[in-house]
Amino acid sequence: METSILIAYATRYGSTAEVAAAVGSRLRELGYEADVVPARDVRSLTGYAAVLLAAPFYIGSLLKDAQSFLTGHRAGLERLPVALLTLGPVRATDDLVEARRQIDRALGKFAWLEPVAAEMFVGKYDPSLLRFPDSLVAKAKPSPLYGVPATDDRDWDAIRAWAEGLPALFGLQ
Repeated sequence: METSILIAYATRYGSTAEVAAAVGSRLRELGYEADVVPARDVRSLTGYAAVLLAAPFYIGSLLKDAQSFLTGHRAGLERLPVALLTLGPVRATDDLVEARRQIDRALGKFAWLEPVAAEMFVGKYDPSLLRFPDSLVAKAKPSPLYGVPATDDRDWDAIRAWAEGLPALFGLQ
């Protein structure tokens, strides 16, 4: 049985790439082949038994590279088990329940997609890395990021534990 898992990720500032790499590492520790590839670089899903798409949420939407991946690989994704890992709030004190509801709203654009799992974790935020227009948005007083200092509240134990459950969800055990 083919057990190779594609972890396609979209990232703007690198945090999601780091999480995707950690998930790939954990899956390899469990004995699975896992390729961690930027979503924009994926040309084919041939040879994969399952796909994990990792992407950040920005203002309630999946990053464009993630949306393009879903649209461009629809035929292949409809035939494979797919999971979605997203990074949303930038602080552990943010409303993760409401943020997780954003997954369902965002996936409404992709009604054909039926992920075996869709999870959101807290991300990382460093205002010194922001480029335009993100830097402008974060400086606006109405922005939820206004005045937020650099923070990294990613729960690596929870992310690795979630990764451990993926093979079963994908039907690979």
